[in-house]
Amino acid sequence: MRKLLLFATAIAMFSCLVWAADEAKELDSAAEVLQSMASSHQIPSSLLDQAKCIAVIPKLTKAGFIVGGRHGDGVVSCRTASGWSAPAFITMSGGSVGLQAGAEHQDLVLLMNEQGADELKSGHWDLGASASAAGPNGGEGAAAATGWKAPVLSYSNASGAFAGADVGGSKIGADNDMIHNVYGRDARFEGILEGQAQTPAAAQQFMSALPK
Repeated sequence: MRKLLLFATAIAMFSCLVWAADEAKELDSAAEVLQSMASSHQIPSSLLDQAKCIAVIPKLTKAGFIVGGRHGDGVVSCRTASGWSAPAFITMSGGSVGLQAGAEHQDLVLLMNEQGADELKSGHWDLGASASAAGPNGGEGAAAATGWKAPVLSYSNASGAFAGADVGGSKIGADNDMIHNVYGRDARFEGILEGQAQTPAAAQQFMSALPK
């Protein structure tokens, strides 16, 4: 019995270490994408300043050419009265991003206005054609001319450059396993985005990369 207890304890500790490594890897990857995004003029800074939530899905994996599938894990943070919320963990799945046909991996950034943020927190996670749009690029003029009507604007990168991406037909979901491991069994996705969770130490780089 003692050996069995020690074995179970060892397995639990190993699982915690694995979760911690996954958490840190996901957050660091998202931070790197955001830092690249911030230094790129492809995404107008005015849109970053207006965004109520920002989601980052690093290394979204895609199969097929033009028509196919994609899946990725990422994080999202929303503005609160006291600043950006602690990051909540998400998954994303759906059809291919047509602009990046042939790419095996790509980074995806989603900017959400107030409507998009409200829909995300309420569990409306289907990104139909009317709910999302490829984000305008090319500087402030492009943003001003295009405006921001869709709840979600999306960007993906290819060869280090960000460009608007079509994510219609995709679906965002809460990664509850990761959320509960990081924030506890009682943590709720919407509660985290409303500022009810303390930012984990592993997320400091990601939080620093968010627009001020």
